[in-house]
Amino acid sequence: NYRYREALVKWDEALQLTPEDATLYEMKSQVLMSLHEMFPAVHAAEMAVQRNPRSWDAWQTLGRAQLGLGEIALAIRSFQVSLHIFPMNPEVWKEDLSWARKLQVQQKATKTESVQPLAKGEELVQESIPDYDFESDEIVAVCAAIAEKEKALSAAKTMVIVSASGTVETVTEQDNCPATPDETLFIRAR
Repeated sequence: NYRYREALVKWDEALQLTPEDATLYEMKSQVLMSLHEMFPAVHAAEMAVQRNPRSWDAWQTLGRAQLGLGEIALAIRSFQVSLHIFPMNPEVWKEDLSWARKLQVQQKATKTESVQPLAKGEELVQESIPDYDFESDEIVAVCAAIAEKEKALSAAKTMVIVSASGTVETVTEQDNCPATPDETLFIRAR
């Protein structure tokens, strides 16, 4: 209902209760962008990505906030990470990334036009903004680490058990022999 200030207060209250919730930071960033407060929006989106680096929508929101600051190269990288996490997202492909690339081309053209009168006949060499791709070592390493972690978690279910005396035990549950703790000895299990 376009009640952004009220929403912002609610997100801040929620973050006081659950400061590690990446979704709250991501939604707060969207509200801040609607209020045209780009620096806090980027900060909130960075907090979301920091808390959940596997969240494609947090990366998308970070890219949009970075575009709001004019950081086109950073935004393109954020959109590419978002697509690497969730490659079938047509919104990021068709809207965000294509728009950022158009802005990048326009930015290069504008820089070239503004430098030409200063050159007075001399040809200047422009530094190009690096084009990030899905095969970069950094992104491949992140995805490999996530895949290994997911593979390990799906192979065995683990529980952390704290006994009444305070001892902590990690129990791995295999498919053929489920481990169920004796409820009289343990006070918490997760």
